Amino acid sequence: MLANLSTSATSRKRFLKSMAIVGAGVAVSPLIAQADNGSDNHGGGDSSGLNAGDRQILIAAEIAEALAVTTYSNIISSAPFFQRLASDDQGYLQAAVQEEMSHYLLEKSLTGQDSPYVTFYYPKGMFNDAQTTLNVLVSLEDAFIAAYLVGVRDFSKIALKIAAARIMGIESDHRTLARVVAPGVAAVDGGPIETVTGIQGVAESVDPPNNNGYERTLGWTKISQAVTALTPFADKTAAAKAGFDTSVSFKFVSFVPTLPSPLGAY
Repeated sequence: MLANLSTSATSRKRFLKSMAIVGAGVAVSPLIAQADNGSDNHGGGDSSGLNAGDRQILIAAEIAEALAVTTYSNIISSAPFFQRLASDDQGYLQAAVQEEMSHYLLEKSLTGQDSPYVTFYYPKGMFNDAQTTLNVLVSLEDAFIAAYLVGVRDFSKIALKIAAARIMGIESDHRTLARVVAPGVAAVDGGPIETVTGIQGVAESVDPPNNNGYERTLGWTKISQAVTALTPFADKTAAAKAGFDTSVSFKFVSFVPTLPSPLGAY
């Protein structure tokens, strides 16, 4: 799905430049403070305890989480198929938006700045066509999983690597839950949906929904590859080039989340 999107070099450079903005006067985060001093693999950290590579990954993650919150919020509020899902399937999606918001706020606490992108665009049919909605949702979760695995590899602090792994596990839950929801889509909404096409552009059976033995890295080894995949969602020029619907945009709205279980809090 996302792997085939065309992203202009100009849009990608603008996106990367926005990610490189460094917030001033950031206090040292308790998360960074927990890290073993010997775990700094790259050096050159700023007053926040982050080096340039850490900050770039975290800003990319903030953009991704803002996009995730916006996606789940609009599925819940405006996708016709949502209201006809079973209550437990609705609950999966309602919990997901709380979790994604929690991730965003954790990352904001580390960088000391908001996401540089808070307006998003989607492919045509998003939120109106259940198949499109679930294809995009799974594609995004595929991208988030691979991006956080880059963080596991490249973060300079052990505490950051562990945080990335913990968030990646939840994104994996979300990918699976989207595939669980698919067969529960009502006939009036085009269901039951039996295949979902993710980021690799291959229609995959939703039986079983947990179809991975290991998380897919997508071959990504640097965060700029995640940026390329996500740019059309955040940049209007890139969105138009990718064939997205730029006649309507969706704003990220921050809120105070309530996690489904206190045992899962950070």
